[in-house]
Amino acid sequence: QVQLVESGGGLVQAGGSLRLSCAASGRTFSTYAMGWFRQAPGKEREFVAAISRSGGSTGYADFVKGRFTISRDNAKNTVYLQMNSLKPEDTAVYYCAAREDAYYGGSRADTYHYWGQGTQVTVSS
Repeated sequence: QVQLVESGGGLVQAGGSLRLSCAASGRTFSTYAMGWFRQAPGKEREFVAAISRSGGSTGYADFVKGRFTISRDNAKNTVYLQMNSLKPEDTAVYYCAAREDAYYGGSRADTYHYWGQGTQVTVSS
């Protein structure tokens, strides 16, 4: 089992940047494929980005391509989401998730086994 704790959210102006971190504890971090998802008020949770166990494969939702970058440091048991050129529509609670049965987790939230508590990102116009 793994425990996930997100940090790095906050209030930022449109066009600004934030870096989210997700620290994992428990079982060996490198055995988990990781993902970032987000949920805005009144909307369903949606996929943002995913990264494979080794970090060699990544994937992004179309609406963040070119603006967000997912990465991981297995030595530090941490996955990151660098968010640049933020827009007001990026406002949401951001969650990291871990999947233990695949090399790469993909975009379906129901395939991830463990979730963090979320961190709020608010982008003002």
